[in-house]
Amino acid sequence: MSKLVANPEIKESYDKIRDDKDPMNWVLLEYIDDKTDELKVSASGTGGIKEFRSNCKQDQAGFGFIRVNASNDPLSQRTKFVFVTWCGSKVKVMRKAKLSIHISQVKTIFKSFAVEINATIPEDLEESTVMLAVTKAMGANYDRQASNY
Repeated sequence: MSKLVANPEIKESYDKIRDDKDPMNWVLLEYIDDKTDELKVSASGTGGIKEFRSNCKQDQAGFGFIRVNASNDPLSQRTKFVFVTWCGSKVKVMRKAKLSIHISQVKTIFKSFAVEINATIPEDLEESTVMLAVTKAMGANYDRQASNY
């Protein structure tokens, strides 16, 4: 396993989010510091997309994993997962460059997801924007007349 994602808390957090019985529904990974290519769990919680978004700072880069419940009609609720690459506007150039290389290593842990979002501003993580992307990724929409996409 790569040193980047060697911290066992990362896999433990992923497993909790994948477990529908666990209330934890998001995790944010950050680099330990500006010079180290090693990730740590910087925050996690049960407050969904809004709480995740509030933890993304403009001077940090990192990765997130979020569990959401979605439906494309009133009768079907499905659990879906969102992979987020966060790179705030004040992140240093070298960290931005390495972020794109590190995505594949993070995906060795965060394996199963319906949607991948590359976010650079908080508006990229608006709940309505994320949920629209998840709904579109769900496939057939039998309630097409009533939906707005």
